[in-house]
Amino acid sequence: MAATPFDWIDATAQRRHAAGLHRALRPRPADSALLDLAGNDYLGLTRHPEVTGAAATAARRWGGGATGSRLVTGSTALHAELEAELAAFCGTQAALVLASGYAANLAALTALAPHGSLIVSDAGNHASLIDGCRLARGTVQVVPHRDVEAVTKALATHAGGPEPIGTARPAVVVTDSVFSVDGDAAPLSPLAAACRAAGAGLVVDDAHGFGVLGERGQGAPAAVGLAGADDVVITLTLSKALGSQGGVVLGPARVIDHLVNCARTVIFDTGLAPAAVGAARAALGVLRREPERAAAARAVATELHRRLTDAGLTAARPDAAVVSVHAPSPEAAVRWAADCRAAGVAVGCFRPPSVPDDISRLRLTARADVTQEEIGTAVRTIVATAPR
Repeated sequence: MAATPFDWIDATAQRRHAAGLHRALRPRPADSALLDLAGNDYLGLTRHPEVTGAAATAARRWGGGATGSRLVTGSTALHAELEAELAAFCGTQAALVLASGYAANLAALTALAPHGSLIVSDAGNHASLIDGCRLARGTVQVVPHRDVEAVTKALATHAGGPEPIGTARPAVVVTDSVFSVDGDAAPLSPLAAACRAAGAGLVVDDAHGFGVLGERGQGAPAAVGLAGADDVVITLTLSKALGSQGGVVLGPARVIDHLVNCARTVIFDTGLAPAAVGAARAALGVLRREPERAAAARAVATELHRRLTDAGLTAARPDAAVVSVHAPSPEAAVRWAADCRAAGVAVGCFRPPSVPDDISRLRLTARADVTQEEIGTAVRTIVATAPR
């Protein structure tokens, strides 16, 4: 066979297979009988009749797609209504809807970290935040996970330059509110205090906190009194607690206006499809009417953790709805997840390079609508299939 420019891929694939790190797409049937503890449908809304009905109605009224970027034809009245409702619910001045949570993080970081700025990023941050840091023109300093002292030192070093933070040399600290690997929460209040002492902004990705944390599911920043602050920007996704798709940036009105004018994933990416916007609006309506879903999701996570640790497994204590269970190796984690699936329980499988500490895990995501019987089934299955 003649050589091609992509022959190097074969050797890379062989190394990936040998290391037990090969990944493959697995189409999900519409009527799966699996108990789903792998997806991120935290509030159990993705199949809620109000949500699916609103998606269909929006598609019939506005069409199958947004037809263009938000600045051309991709903004509808539906988008504006969702943005106003999200800002009001989360307690911020304004909101901006994008095509995905990934795009929202790229928008926030690239637009808020110009040349000469400093970005201080937690080592456990999501890949979308990492990529946003890479694309931004500022200098990036990665600090140890949840280490407020390291953040303070990084900001102090930047503040010691020829111009103070806040003029020509801005700085932002970026963190997940709830980290996607272990489900542990960021120390948001101390981080905000460190930022304010240095004159830096705080960007919080609340993808795994929104809908789950806070008395009414308003998210982690609201739960600690940071929503609406003029030095805090929040990003989140519509694809988890709201069971739809898309991303959002929330914060001061001038920040949102800046993103509309400067963020490339706003200016050049096609807007979020109307069906997803309609679904998210309906899901937000259900959450406002049934705020108890947030506490229910947390309770399921807590119960999963208690039963798994009682059975002798090593599981991280959840601060929201994510529970991770340590596996002895990448190969063992893959087999474990496959055995769980074969027994009727879908769980996530995290392994290098997706985990920053190189510890392979099963990753369970709690849902508000999981029953006690289903919790028992899941725990028995995970324990029975655990690597020996």
